[in-house]
Amino acid sequence: MALGAVASQRPLLLAGGCLPLLLLLLLLLCGQLGGGQKKKENLLAEKVEQLMEWSSRRSVIRMNGDKFRRFVKAPPRNYSVIVMFTALQPQRQCSVCRQANEEYQVLANSWRYSSAFSNKLFFTIVDYDEGADVFQQLNMNSAPTFMHFPPKGKPKRADTFDLQRIGFAAEQLAKWIADRTDVHIRVFRPPNYSGTIALALLVSLVGGLLYLRRNNLEFIYNKTGWAMAALCVVFAMTSGQMWNHIRGPPYAHKNPQNGQVSYIHGSSQAQFVAESHIILLLNAAITMGMVLLNEAATSKGDVGKRRIICLVGLGLVVFFFSFLLSIFRSKYHGYPYSFLIK
Repeated sequence: MALGAVASQRPLLLAGGCLPLLLLLLLLLCGQLGGGQKKKENLLAEKVEQLMEWSSRRSVIRMNGDKFRRFVKAPPRNYSVIVMFTALQPQRQCSVCRQANEEYQVLANSWRYSSAFSNKLFFTIVDYDEGADVFQQLNMNSAPTFMHFPPKGKPKRADTFDLQRIGFAAEQLAKWIADRTDVHIRVFRPPNYSGTIALALLVSLVGGLLYLRRNNLEFIYNKTGWAMAALCVVFAMTSGQMWNHIRGPPYAHKNPQNGQVSYIHGSSQAQFVAESHIILLLNAAITMGMVLLNEAATSKGDVGKRRIICLVGLGLVVFFFSFLLSIFRSKYHGYPYSFLIK
C-alpha cells in the first residue's frame, strides 16, 4: 500500500515540477513579443516624428532612394504617402514635369495649411537624378507619375494616378486622393491678379477707342467684325480650350526612351494643349476655304480672278479637311465606321 501510494504520487510530482518551467517559458515568450511590439511602436513613432518635422519645413518632402525605402516602402507604417516621380533638372527638358510640380505644390500647401492637417498623409517627391534606383526598382520609365502608397499592403492599380486621361490639375489630384485615402483636401490657390489686370486693360482699351471715335460709331454695326469675333469664339470652343481649362492636360508628351515628342494624344478620351491649337488652326483654314468658295460664287468680278479664288478655296478645304480626318482616324481607331445591314 505505501509503495503503491508513492508510485501514484510520482507523476503528480513530475507534473508539478514541469509546470513552473512552462510558465517561465511562456513569460519569456510574452516578454520577447512585448519587446518586439514595443520596438516596432518606437520605430513607427520615430518615422512619423521625422516626417512631421520635414513637413513643417516644406509641404513636399524630397526623397532619395534610402529615404524612400525607409519611410515609404518599409514597415511599420500607419500613414499614407503620395509620391510624385518626376525629372525637374533643366537638362531633362521636361516642361510637363514643371507644370505638374506647380499643381502638386498647390495641393500639398493646401493640405499643410488646412485645419484638417494630420500625420495620416504626407506628400513626397522623388526626382530621377536623386533616386534613379527607385525608378528602376518600380520599373518606371516615364515622368511625371503620381502614386499612392497605402498604410498597409502594396499599391494597387488604382493607386497610380491616370495622368494622361485626367490631367494633373490640383483639384483632380485632390479628388483622386480622397478616393484612395478618405482624406478630403480643399484646394486653395494663391491669388492671381493677371486675369483681373488683363480684363481691366481690355475694358480701358475698348472704352478709350469708343471715346476717341464717339462721333463715328458705325463700326459697331459692322457685320464682318462681329462675324470674325464669333468665329474666334467658335474655334476656341470646338478645339477643346474649355476642356484644357478644366482638366489641365500637358502641352505635349516627350517619350523618355527615344525623346520623341507627341502633340496628338493617342486616345479619344484625352488631348494635349498643342493638339487643341492644331485643331483650331485646321478649322480656321477650312473656314477660310469655304469663305473663298462663297466669295468666288457670289462676287461679280473678273472671271479669271474668281476662278483663282475658287481653286485656292477648294485647295484649302480639301487639304486641311483631309488632315483633320487623319487626326480623327488616329484617335478613333475604328474609323471609317461600317454598318452591317441585314
